[in-house]
Amino acid sequence: MAKARFIVIHRKDNVATALESLKQGTEISVKLQEVDEKITLLSDIPPGHKFALKEMKKGAPVIKYGEPIGQSAKRISRGEHVHVHNVGSMPRSGRRG
Repeated sequence: MAKARFIVIHRKDNVATALESLKQGTEISVKLQEVDEKITLLSDIPPGHKFALKEMKKGAPVIKYGEPIGQSAKRISRGEHVHVHNVGSMPRSGRRG
């Protein structure tokens, strides 16, 4: 059995996490919503970093573990590196505490 190169933690996730260095132009196969899809990486992805499984508009939630972990600071293309350069904090609710 081949060693996993990346992991998708939850079926709702719109990012995957690289388990090893992945090079720009690498085509990966991933099952999304029970459909096998191919994604071409648009940049190098260091181990432990994320890449987009689908396009995200500016302001869209970045979902990992099935929960939002941040918000896209700009449009993020499918296969693009997802990190601090294009993800910001989620807006806080009106609650204090």
